[in-house]
Amino acid sequence: MTVRDLETLFDYSYWANRKIFSVISQLTPEQFVQPVAGSYGSIRNTMVHMLSRCGGASRGDALKGDDFPTVDSLLSTWGKIENHVREFLAGLKDDDLARKVEFTLPPGQKQSMPLGELMHHAAIHGVHHRGQVTLLLRLLGLTPGNVDILFYYAAV
Repeated sequence: MTVRDLETLFDYSYWANRKIFSVISQLTPEQFVQPVAGSYGSIRNTMVHMLSRCGGASRGDALKGDDFPTVDSLLSTWGKIENHVREFLAGLKDDDLARKVEFTLPPGQKQSMPLGELMHHAAIHGVHHRGQVTLLLRLLGLTPGNVDILFYYAAV
């Protein structure tokens, strides 16, 4: 895996996210927070989980759905995080991807993994949750269209 591979995966993720955002922006405030199904219950809570970021203790408190009462509040923060990740990736060299990073899994279990694997996980984890959000949107009668990477490659 190279930094360029990760940049491509994150570019794809941001492309797919924008397709989702265009549909989420059409939700009523009630639909945005409505318990529908899935691991996180609502579209908002699932999107907030996707927004959660890596970075250790300095990253701040864990994000909570209630911190994002509106679609606009979520999208504003999402834009800031996307810019941060793009800058982070742009500053990496391929050799940096082997650097071990410590992190903690609930309930406090310490782990260590190469940075490249953690970043790869973040991109793939987003695919999983975008699929969940797509299903939740369909349950509400909306669809963002196909967000498969095949369509991203065809579009770029």
